[in-house]
Amino acid sequence: MFSILEMFKIGVGPSSSHTVGPMVAACKFVESLEHTGTLGRVRRVRTVLYGSLALTGLGHGTDRATVAGLEGNMPQTVDTDHVNIIRHECESSGELLLAGKHRIDFDYAHDVAMDVWHRLAAHPNGMRFQAFDQQNNLVDEQVWYSIGGGFVRQGNAEDLMIGIHERPPVGTSFADQQSDSSLDDGSDVPYPFTSCDELIALCEKHHMSIADIVWANETAMQSAVQVRSELDNVWRVMRRCVQHGCHTSQTVLPGGLNAPRRAPKMYARLASNSDVLARDKKRADAVLESSDAAWVDLFALAVSEENAGGGRIVTAPTNGAAGIIPAVLHYYWHFVDHANEEGVITFLLTAGAVGYLFKRNASISGAEVGCQGEVGTACSMAAAGLCAVMGGTPQQVENAAEIGIEHNLGLTCDPVGGLVQIPCIERNAMAANTAINAVRMAMLGDGTHIVTLDQAIKTMKDTGEDMMSKYKETSKGGLAVNVVEC
Repeated sequence: MFSILEMFKIGVGPSSSHTVGPMVAACKFVESLEHTGTLGRVRRVRTVLYGSLALTGLGHGTDRATVAGLEGNMPQTVDTDHVNIIRHECESSGELLLAGKHRIDFDYAHDVAMDVWHRLAAHPNGMRFQAFDQQNNLVDEQVWYSIGGGFVRQGNAEDLMIGIHERPPVGTSFADQQSDSSLDDGSDVPYPFTSCDELIALCEKHHMSIADIVWANETAMQSAVQVRSELDNVWRVMRRCVQHGCHTSQTVLPGGLNAPRRAPKMYARLASNSDVLARDKKRADAVLESSDAAWVDLFALAVSEENAGGGRIVTAPTNGAAGIIPAVLHYYWHFVDHANEEGVITFLLTAGAVGYLFKRNASISGAEVGCQGEVGTACSMAAAGLCAVMGGTPQQVENAAEIGIEHNLGLTCDPVGGLVQIPCIERNAMAANTAINAVRMAMLGDGTHIVTLDQAIKTMKDTGEDMMSKYKETSKGGLAVNVVEC
């Protein structure tokens, strides 16, 4: 099993698959050049982005993220201000500091190409990196895929290329595989599972919670101190992101839609009644401002707007859905009397287990299965985490998670202008409250339910395969073509 902690990456907006993944892939490419000793021979590099990466790349900042990766930057540490101006810097100097140490000539407009007519058959988010020497001989060529949630997977330079509207031949797509075990590292964990049925059976057999199972597996792969430190850092970044989103002075999101930031004004209005973030007392009036649901909306909007603005966020499990889990976690922290740090750990471990099942057995990539794979997965994860800290049994946790995804099945990914703004930001707020409602329903029952989480995940995968490509992060259908960009 790969680490559940991989479902929560410290990254940068606006997209995990179109910003974080390409940056990671580009960085791995230059690291390989350095490792093989060929970096010094390189005089030019060229990147070609295919499919969804090309069609919505400018709106997602894919080109800038890729160039930042070629410089040796990684999402968790990159200077976000630098990423925003990297194109201007490269065009002004005509150079690129490859791997942060080897300066080469760089023609930004030519050396970052977007092929909107072709895609690699294995996955819609494919990219090709080429390095050339002084005589323009090919030094190295690599194909990489950004498969959702900041995860990347290396392919082969000879991988099949098809037309943008063609369906991949049977057996050539990652989606044809029964599960995505590409990141399984073969670690000897005490309680391995690949389905929710197996996970629940382990809980029943050993009289353990889902969080207990995950904790035992994680601490078999690294020390308990490391696991706790990583989870604490995830929560720290989530809290900082909400705070920054509520207090930012930026009024309009970048990208050309002129979409306003709503979180600061919403926060001021809600705080005028009772500042939940400061834990002060409430006024008795103003029903709207006293609503916990309104605060959940705020938490989700604050994070999603930070993501859309290219800020530092937690990929949970993707950037497009990054506001959902922090919003529900903040709901737990501020509105549940017994909330504590141990509960936060339990929440994240439980949510991570559910995210792992989606990642392994279906997809969390909007370009592969639509927004159901992003917002739907995050909603399911958040519902599972909240249900666990509210005292839910493993069966109730599964029920809450299943409700969370079942009512997001078929959700399309049709971002206006290729930007993670409309409808993505509001969708995070809606899904956060859906997750909380799913927990209410699950906790009012005894955990018995007809549809299993495994069945819902399989349905999500099947629905994604049947969905037309124009509804899968290409901005060629839905709202993306019915909303005038002005």
